Amino acid sequence: MAIPRVVIIGAGFGGLQCARRLAGKPVDVLLIDKNNYHLFTPLLYQVASSLLNPSDIAYPIRAVFRHAKNVRFRVAEVTAVDFDAKVVKTADGTGIPYDYVVIAAGSATNFFGLATVGQVAQGLKDLPEALELRNHILRCFEAAAGECDEAARRKWLTFVVVGGGPTGVEYAGALSELVRLVLVHEYPELDLSAVRIVLIEAMGQVLPLFSETLGRDTEAELEKRGIEVRLNTRVVDASDETVQLSSGERIETKTLVWAAGVKPAVLAAVVDVSRSRSGRIEVDKFLRIKGRQNAFAIGDIASYVQDGGEVPMLSAPAMQEGRHVADTILRAMRGEALVPFHYRHKGAMATIGRNAAVAQIGRMSLTGFVGWVAWLLLHLYSLIGFRNRIAVLLGWAWNYVWYDRPVRIIVRANEHAPNSHSPPLIVSQHESRKVANG
Repeated sequence: MAIPRVVIIGAGFGGLQCARRLAGKPVDVLLIDKNNYHLFTPLLYQVASSLLNPSDIAYPIRAVFRHAKNVRFRVAEVTAVDFDAKVVKTADGTGIPYDYVVIAAGSATNFFGLATVGQVAQGLKDLPEALELRNHILRCFEAAAGECDEAARRKWLTFVVVGGGPTGVEYAGALSELVRLVLVHEYPELDLSAVRIVLIEAMGQVLPLFSETLGRDTEAELEKRGIEVRLNTRVVDASDETVQLSSGERIETKTLVWAAGVKPAVLAAVVDVSRSRSGRIEVDKFLRIKGRQNAFAIGDIASYVQDGGEVPMLSAPAMQEGRHVADTILRAMRGEALVPFHYRHKGAMATIGRNAAVAQIGRMSLTGFVGWVAWLLLHLYSLIGFRNRIAVLLGWAWNYVWYDRPVRIIVRANEHAPNSHSPPLIVSQHESRKVANG
């Protein structure tokens, strides 16, 4: 009897956990992703703020499964799934047959229909975007240092961050520390007290998923660090030099960082499935795609309803779903009764900067230094690979002791024209827009 093949689309938190759970089991697993690494996205903002190297938060997928004989990996971009023929189709025209398929393709940046914003904003969703943002910020200070006109200099030194969730809060705090603790010593020709960092949040508090008390504490800590917070405010338009807010305020700036939300990956819109109002793939209580046999969806791309609402698009539910689907597939193979999925919310954390973080674990709340240490330990534990943990720990220690963010070089790889011996280059959605617009 042939061993069933499980094809997992996406090596993010959910897909990776599913594949790891199936390692060593009587199934043939093929994991597909457009990148050859797993990215620890919670620390992506630290790459963008010159603290960590990209390799510190990314780990080669093949290295994860080097000892798992039943797990294989392939770099490819999935463009469609034929559920009737049980075939996964990739951009190069390959058709990959499966017995079970798990769609874990993740999410993409959501600009909420603001086309102009999408053209000028700096994203913070993947490594190319984080590196592009790091380069952009450093170039802003170089440009300001060479600018004679005061009004023009102010534009280079004004930074607007949109989104008051963990990503926006953490990046705004990290950018403030980069300016106040590091760059202030390196640009004597600039008055860096004139630097403006403006954090925009559409709801009535920053960190909307946290308690109101923690939201207020976070806002106070941000303002203490010189960050201007605008609540109940949306971005309605933007250009290369201005950001227009719903309040009527117009901010002159060369930098708009978008951390305001995500939407399901493009694959959700092209596969023949039922979708929720948010565009996510609808699944049943076992995380099976509704109306499809032996097909599952997990993570940001899946719409799993619990307690009257969709489970949030976060790493924690994706990981739990990945493990659950692996167990469900094994149960189905053994002919056992399936167990419904239930997401267990274990808490949430966000750091504002040095010695300051907030954590909400059940009814317990942690703030300040204690919350910061808890945040450090959890993220260090969650990283994949001993080398990555050591590298991140050393980076944090260096920054804490010496007030230095060492990764401050402006560099990017040369992109040669592809030839017959070169594989196709897969770029991020943000990079694709940049190329298309010159």
